[in-house]
Amino acid sequence: MSGRAGRARWTPPLRRRRRTDWAAQAATWREARPALIADALKRASARPSGNWFVVGASREVRAGGRPLGRTVAGAEVVLWRSDTGEPHAGPGVCPHLGAPLRDGRVVCGTLVCHWHGLALDGGPLTGWDPYPVHDDGVLVWVRLDEVGCEEPSDRPAVPVRPASGGVDAVFTAVGRCEPQDVVANRLDPWHGSWFHPYSFVDLTVSRPPRGEEDDAFVVDVSFRVTGRLVVPVRAEFTAPGPRTVVMRITEGEGSTSVVETHATPLTRESDERPRTAVVEAVVAASDRRGFALARAAAPVLRPLMRRSAGRLWRDDLAYAERRWELRSTGRFPG
Repeated sequence: MSGRAGRARWTPPLRRRRRTDWAAQAATWREARPALIADALKRASARPSGNWFVVGASREVRAGGRPLGRTVAGAEVVLWRSDTGEPHAGPGVCPHLGAPLRDGRVVCGTLVCHWHGLALDGGPLTGWDPYPVHDDGVLVWVRLDEVGCEEPSDRPAVPVRPASGGVDAVFTAVGRCEPQDVVANRLDPWHGSWFHPYSFVDLTVSRPPRGEEDDAFVVDVSFRVTGRLVVPVRAEFTAPGPRTVVMRITEGEGSTSVVETHATPLTRESDERPRTAVVEAVVAASDRRGFALARAAAPVLRPLMRRSAGRLWRDDLAYAERRWELRSTGRFPG
């Protein structure tokens, strides 16, 4: 192929759009039917999770130094790695006198309690039994059978990610709501260009879900880069489990890139003031040759990716918290 022919096939990733006013865009409230969103949420809630919960980013679980402590549905969980990188997880309460194991130290792959030096190598000990743990390379999952109360599975249902690898970043935030409020937010793509005009424009849902066999929201949207420069794509929103929603770009720039939103309860189901952690993994990919530079610059790009996700979730958590507040007081429409 000649250099000229190669240049002819190149297309710029950015598009320039005409300037429009926020209030002039087409209203979406008629298409965003409450019953349609509720049905999608109901189907998602009925799907099995195998009792697996996302607890954080793989990078947060280190081989030395301090372990990672998390709370899932009121249960304290501690995670660490062996010297070979194998993840371990178990109750975060020391079986000796109840010390918080998250404050211990990892020494030569062993978790050592900072109160009296009790050492855990990841195997069972009297009064302490490990939890099944899975590291998918981006996120770490823990299986809590007493919390999930479902039929356990050997592995979590990890969403399909770009086959060629990508640049990944994980953002975590906490809101006063339940997991279903986070999932419901993601199963309402119609709010995107109204609620997040700084990030999304020209959003239309070209095909809403049609039932269990066709359960994806197909969305055409442009990601705003700056001013009038945008990146138009087609994406699909699906909910493969009761606490997970996946946005996958199917056409356009960054095809196969995914945004996984995982909602992990921090408080018990009966808690009057529920709190939920949103753990969102962004895995960006591109078939452009220059994307190799992005992979090399991943340590620099990750903070920017987390910052972008944080701006969206500042608004979306307010949305989810508002939904919970209305539900808990019997004022939610419908």
